[in-house]
Amino acid sequence: MENHNRLAHLFLLLLSLTAHILPKSASAEIKAQQDKEPFVGVNIGTDVSNSLSAADLVAFLQLQKITHVRLYDANAEILKALSRTKIRVIVSVPNNQLLAIGSSNATAATWIGRNVAAFYPQTLITAISVGDEVLTTIPGAAPLLMPAIESLYSALVAANLHTQIKISTPNSASVILDPFPPSQAFFNQSLSPVLTQLLQFLSRTQSPLMMNLYPYYVFMQNKGVVPLANSLFKPLTPSKEMVDPNTLLHYTNVLDAMIDSVYFSMKNLNVTDVVVLVSETGWPSKGDSKEPYATADNADTYNSNLIKHVLDRSGTPLHPEITSSVYIYELFNEDLRSPPVSEANWGLFYGNSTPVYLLHVSGSGTFLANDTTNQTYCIATDGVDARTLQAALDWACGPGRANCSEIQPGESCYQPNNVHNHASYAFDSYYQKEGRSSGSCDFKGAAMITTTDPSSGNCVFPGSKIVSNRTSEVVNATQASGGGRVVMVVGLDLTQTSVVHMLYGVVSFLFYCSFL
Repeated sequence: MENHNRLAHLFLLLLSLTAHILPKSASAEIKAQQDKEPFVGVNIGTDVSNSLSAADLVAFLQLQKITHVRLYDANAEILKALSRTKIRVIVSVPNNQLLAIGSSNATAATWIGRNVAAFYPQTLITAISVGDEVLTTIPGAAPLLMPAIESLYSALVAANLHTQIKISTPNSASVILDPFPPSQAFFNQSLSPVLTQLLQFLSRTQSPLMMNLYPYYVFMQNKGVVPLANSLFKPLTPSKEMVDPNTLLHYTNVLDAMIDSVYFSMKNLNVTDVVVLVSETGWPSKGDSKEPYATADNADTYNSNLIKHVLDRSGTPLHPEITSSVYIYELFNEDLRSPPVSEANWGLFYGNSTPVYLLHVSGSGTFLANDTTNQTYCIATDGVDARTLQAALDWACGPGRANCSEIQPGESCYQPNNVHNHASYAFDSYYQKEGRSSGSCDFKGAAMITTTDPSSGNCVFPGSKIVSNRTSEVVNATQASGGGRVVMVVGLDLTQTSVVHMLYGVVSFLFYCSFL
């Protein structure tokens, strides 16, 4: 009897522990939809002059450790180039194709055959985004949205791809009214008929609700009400946190509040089993006179903190157990976009693949090589006239106090003796001296950042000297702390399921011992 009582107590202990480990009710339903781990992907726009070839683009994605991308079309060359890589891709139906697809099942089947089935599974297509912000940008096309989605889904079913590939449509944050406090948020009632059909479809097919969420615009439209620090994920004192008076939930950043406003809005339509996927978010690095907060520093802060927030699996105040995956808008600056200036400056990189600014994502896994922990250099931009370069060179070696001794006659970097070469060395010296800080590689547009070492022969650039000095330290640090990192990785990989299995193993062992 004593053994049985002991077993009963152990069983109750197990139930108590699993009750705290496993999410409940709606949270469990939403969790079932989510990928095993939240991820950060990137959007790839098309309004880029001198864009990379498909093969070069894929090579660049692999170099940057980018594993999830979203296209705004179904570019066949890119999809082919992605074949047999581990990069997962969302393809898109442009808005101007909704009418044809929504009006004809045959057209939808043809689209799936040509743009999905022809590439899958060699190319890891994970989802189809149907249109983009259709309900708010072209409301007249709203009646076409669900017929197009249903037709495409039927074509996926016919191709036996409906369990591998999800279908959704990206929505603007403006489909939600009264978004703060989140508990009071609700969908625009004029859109409710379509949104209700959409959410029922997403629930039935276990697909995510795609939302384009931009704290930048929330801040710009509510200056004086929404602090900049809240928009940029900066650490806050408790007194500066936003508090929902109805739930008493504390919000430390705007994006979490926006995500929770979506969950509350769905709950108002009796939908509790659809996960939010942030299909677009970001911050512009440059703007016109009316956009003073569109700066490289703010863009760096927002996107760096965003990446850390997602990969830390922080969740939201309403759903701390659920972290939405996000797609950063965007990979490249789309320099062909129309004004305002910010429209062309959302990218992490320029079209030639050099970084617009340096993300600070140390400790957030291997995502993006565009990080201050990886070496970058500052060189003269091609095409800048000699007079401008000479003026910038003179400033760097003079007031800028760069070390220009190596470009003097007879020294290792004097040849080739031209202003472009000498300016590149001086720019890099100044850039490295300033700690590669944002804005230290500009020189009024005469300089650019590159990840390619400009050193040649006996001429070793300042950035390369820094790498050489660090090499032995990095090796030694790796050897000294390797064991600690292994323990940390194992700890991070303990999922809820594995913890429960471990507990059941413990109970089984104790059950066995109770009869000894």
